[in-house]
Formats: sequence, C-alpha cells, structure tokens
Amino acid sequence: MCGIRLTAEWTGGRSSVTWDNMPNSLIHETSPYLLQHAHNPVAWHAWSEEVFERARAEDKLVFLSVGYSTCHWCHVMERESFENERVAELMNQHFINVKVDREERSDIDATYMAYVQATTGQGGWPMSVWLTPDGKPVFGGTYFPPKDQPGRPGFMRVCHELGRLWRSDRAKLEANAARVMEHLRSVADEPVVARGLPDRKIFGAFLDHCDAMFDSEWGGFGGAPKFPRPVIVRTLMQLSERFGRDTDEGGLAWEMSVRTLRAMAAGGMHDHLGGGFHRYSVDRYWHVPHYEKMLYDQTQLAMAYLDAWQISGDANFRQVTEGIFRYLLETTRDSGGAFHAAEDADSLPTPDAQHQREGAFWTWEAAEISALLAPRDAAIHAAAFGVKARGNARLGSDPHGELAGQNTLFRAMRDETLAGMFDCPESEIHERLAAAARVLTEARSRRPAPHRDDKIVTAWNGLAIGALARGARVFGREDLAQAAQAAAEFLQRELWDGQRLFRAYRKRRGMTGAFPADYVFLISGLIELHAVAPEAGWLEWARELQQKLDAVFWDAAKSGYVMRPGLAGETLLVIREDYDGAEPSPNHLAAENLLKLAVLLDAAEYSVRAEALLRAGSRVLETQSFAAPVLLAALDLHERGVMEFQVPAAAAALVLEKLRAGYYPRAVFTQGEGPGVTVCEGATCRRFD
Repeated sequence: MCGIRLTAEWTGGRSSVTWDNMPNSLIHETSPYLLQHAHNPVAWHAWSEEVFERARAEDKLVFLSVGYSTCHWCHVMERESFENERVAELMNQHFINVKVDREERSDIDATYMAYVQATTGQGGWPMSVWLTPDGKPVFGGTYFPPKDQPGRPGFMRVCHELGRLWRSDRAKLEANAARVMEHLRSVADEPVVARGLPDRKIFGAFLDHCDAMFDSEWGGFGGAPKFPRPVIVRTLMQLSERFGRDTDEGGLAWEMSVRTLRAMAAGGMHDHLGGGFHRYSVDRYWHVPHYEKMLYDQTQLAMAYLDAWQISGDANFRQVTEGIFRYLLETTRDSGGAFHAAEDADSLPTPDAQHQREGAFWTWEAAEISALLAPRDAAIHAAAFGVKARGNARLGSDPHGELAGQNTLFRAMRDETLAGMFDCPESEIHERLAAAARVLTEARSRRPAPHRDDKIVTAWNGLAIGALARGARVFGREDLAQAAQAAAEFLQRELWDGQRLFRAYRKRRGMTGAFPADYVFLISGLIELHAVAPEAGWLEWARELQQKLDAVFWDAAKSGYVMRPGLAGETLLVIREDYDGAEPSPNHLAAENLLKLAVLLDAAEYSVRAEALLRAGSRVLETQSFAAPVLLAALDLHERGVMEFQVPAAAAALVLEKLRAGYYPRAVFTQGEGPGVTVCEGATCRRFD
C-alpha cells in the first residue's frame, strides 16, 4: 500500500490515562453511526474544515474511519479497537480522529474508497484511511484486527508505525500521498468522449453476459456471496418485453429473471415472517443471509416483484411484494411519514445477554418452534421451512459458527408436496402455515429488537415513494398512495428549502446538501407519484428539482452529473458515478427520468440531455454492460420511445384493471380527458381498451 512498509511492533504498556466515559464531540451529531461512537475513548470528530485546520496546527495525521450504523464489521472494529483504552490512547496521541457516516457523506466515502480500491484491490466498510492535514491519503484499508493476523497487519501496529513515519520520514509519506492523489485526479479528470449510440447488438451481448454468469441451479448471477441485483433482473424483464417472451432472447431474459426472483423469495434472504429482504446471501443458495435490512433493497425489490407479477400474474410474486410493503409501513415508517434507512444484522439473543449476535432476531431453535406450535403444526412448519434440531446452516454458510443450533427459515418444500406428505388438502397446509406464521411473528416481536438506523435519506425515500406509488396504482391500494404522498410531503417540508435539497434528516435537517443521487431518485419517485396523484403538483416539483440538478451538478466535460467534495477550497476529486450496483447510478437513472420528463412536460431539451448521457455511457455499455443495466434500459427507452398513458378520472373499471395488470416498462401515466384511456407514442395516439 503506497510503498510503505510496516516493520515496528507496538510494545507500549497499558494506558496511564483513565477514561471517564465522558462523551467525545460526536455526541452533538445526529447520525446514528456517529452517535454509536460518541462514548468511545477515542477523541472522535465529525468531518469538517476545522478538524483539518487542527491537524495542521497540531502537526498530526488525520485518521478517517468511514462506516454506517448497521455495518457488522464496523461493530467488530469498534468493539476490538475503538472501545479499547490502550488503542484509543495510541490513536489520540498520533492522530486527529474523524468519523464519517457513508450514508450521509457519500462524496467523502467515494473519494477515499477510490484510493483504497486503487491501492489494495478491494473495498468495503469499515474503511480506514490515514490522511495528511490537507486530505491526501497516505495509507488505507478496510477492517483491521487489533493485532497482526496472517496477511493482515494489526491496527495498533499500523497506528504506531504511521505515527513514527510522520515524525521521522514525513517527506516520503507526503510524496507518496501527492503522487497517488495526482494519479486518482488524472483518471477522474479525463473528459468523457461523446460517442455514437451503441449498436442494437448490445442488447444481445448483455443477455449473453448474464447467461454466462447465471446460476442455472439456484438463480442469480455468480457465486457466493450472492447479491439480489434488482437492477439486473428488472432490465432483463424489460428486454423480455422488447424481444417478446416467445423468442429465444426474450424467453432467456424472462427465464433468468423469474428463476432468480422465485429462488430469492423461497430463500432465507427473504424474511418469511415480517416481509422484506435481508442485504445479501452469504451462500449461493439464497439460504443464509447477512441479516441487515436496507431501505434501498426493499424499494427496488418491490419494483422487481411488481414487474414479475404484471408479466406472469403469479400470486406468489404479489404476496412477496405485499410483504415488502407491509414491512415498510409497519416497521420502517417514521412518525413524520418518511422511511428509516436500515435495520441492523446484530441484536441481543435475550434481554439479559451481554453480547449481540448476528441474526439473533431472525433465527430460531427447533425446540423453540416446537414449544410455540401444536405438534402437527410444528412438524408441518419444520418440513416447510427446513427447520432442523441442530440448525439448518450448511457448513460453508456459517464459517464462524454463529448459527450453531439456529434455523434461518426458507421454503424447503412447496405446499402441494407437504399436502402429500401429511395426507391433507393443500388448503389445510396453507391455513396451518399462515396460523404458525402469526404465532411466530408475535413471539419474535418480544425479542430484543435490532438497532434501527432511523435517519431519513432523501435518495432512498425517493425510491420508496416510487415503489409505493406504483404499488398503489398496480394493486389499487389507496393506503400505499397515501404513504407515498406522506413521504413526499415530508421531504418537501423538511429537506427542501425552496432552493436546495438536503441529504438526510434525523430529528432535524442535516447540514449536508443533497448529491446527484438524491435529486435523481426523488425525481424518479415523483414521476411515479404523479401517476396516482396527477393534480397534487408533484410533476412540477420534479421539474424544479431537475432544473436544480442540471444547474448544480452537470459537468459538460464529463457529460454527466458529478460530485466535487472539497477541502480548504480545493476539490479533492471529481466523481462521476457510473455503476449500477446496490443502487442505480444517478447518471443512468437520470437518463430514464429525462426521457420521461420530456414527454410528460413536452420539453424536448430533456431528451437532448438524456441522449448526451447515453452517448457518454456508450463505451461502458459496449464493454461492461453488466455494470450498467439501468443505462441499457434507458437506451431501450430511447430507441423505442416512451408510452404516455392519459388516464381520465372517470375511466372504466375494466380498462383500469387491464392497465394495472399489464406490463408496460416504457410507460408514464398522466391525467387524461374524455371517457377513455389514451396511449400516445411519439405523435401517434390511440384508444386503450
């Protein structure tokens, strides 16, 4: 890493300073992650210009620790190092220590993650980076154990050696830092060459790439750990409609989508009691998850299962979608109407337990289930959900033995198979499992709850608004429409000052301005909300937000929206996000938004900007389309055009039902006039009946 060799061992004795448990400066912050560290003996500070001025005045390196409040390995590093008085004394002696919540300061996170990935070949959280007082990185990584482990230096040794090098060989550290930062900037500052739009063969190439990575036995793409990637699945379903599911290409796209969605719904990554999904599966079987729950996963998966229900009419897909909505409304909704960010993977197994355990809230001992249910019900439930006396985690799925004796519920048998096994009607199986679920859900509610990150992130709430609004339209549920409107009203009231959007809220509005993702995801949600509340002014707010996004974040040289985190008046790095991962790239989703706004607002200039984004992303689509499925979907939208459904308030019920049940991935919806629904594509309009 950066040419620095760590050779010295930390041999200092126990601290002579007694920690009195007085809070550090993080006690004044609103971020749940920062507040988790407010009582560490480390003299933590939040990121600010003043902190770096202090580093210059005290002639110290800055230690930057980036994470989020539901991050399992962040908890581990805190427990092992940041709560340790001896480690804290070492940190306080050598560094000015800074904590950053990556969910609030995604610009700072992206800047230094670029460094960590470039110098170590990997990334993740917690992210640990040592900086010069002008913000240039000298050394970094992710999780560090307190003491040396094979292939991984110990945190105490790293701290001691970097402190020594800063005193004895500063010129080398500063030269390394300047060289690496200059390289990162030169890469980031390269102008984006506007090319022609990709050839249509790119759609087939994307299918070939997906097919090559597809797990034909268990669904999903690649091996363990296996992530849901709803951006991939949704684009495949759009392509199945583009090609037609009766063609080889369309059939393949649909087959990969439906098998993945069914496998995820059956697996332990799906919370079969409370609804919603955990973050990812640690194995290829979708069985044992990493148990944290993120708002952005729920919203995107709800959209994917809505797509699948509209295409297939499969009641199971609707049931999964309704379960996600139930989880959002019953568990994550804030009293003000918006939605909380996440739930932790770790919690106390019992109220009097001393240590948290991953999955404690969601897993079961077989004996516990047997004690709660009648014998026949327990037997049916055990067979249905793979419950075993010794626990049901495969050996490779639980390398640390945390799930010994524990069962993660997953659908091991279908209802029809159970009916044959237990010699009863399938309806009886369904009724018994539903009754068992109610009993287990009530019992689970009495357990110590996992930590909830109750901050409200604008971008993720934008995704929630879109999912809820679309669910309201598709399922005809007024409660979902009301929930979507309440969340939008909260964001407009609390996180928009008429001129500027802000990133996050917890008890009060945070000071950090919104990033491109916040604007883009919210605009996307408002387009969906306009479909169910066309007279409420949401489309006009979307226009206003788009104008602000263009004015503040558009970079002509990059042909896209960028972040420019700065320090002491200097831009640290220009960041153009171009990867559709756990969240869509704001540049890619913006292309879709702009094409839709061009039609809804009759504003051709938005189509021009959308095409600029598509041309700028042409090389990515041609070489790495699997990393940019949302941009590929936008290219399809650009090629085939937006379908505008004009729906009058008095439209016939049968027509509305047909519209709700139909899959139209290129559609936008607005208020129409007259007795019937009209659909327009370009200059051609026709009756929809």
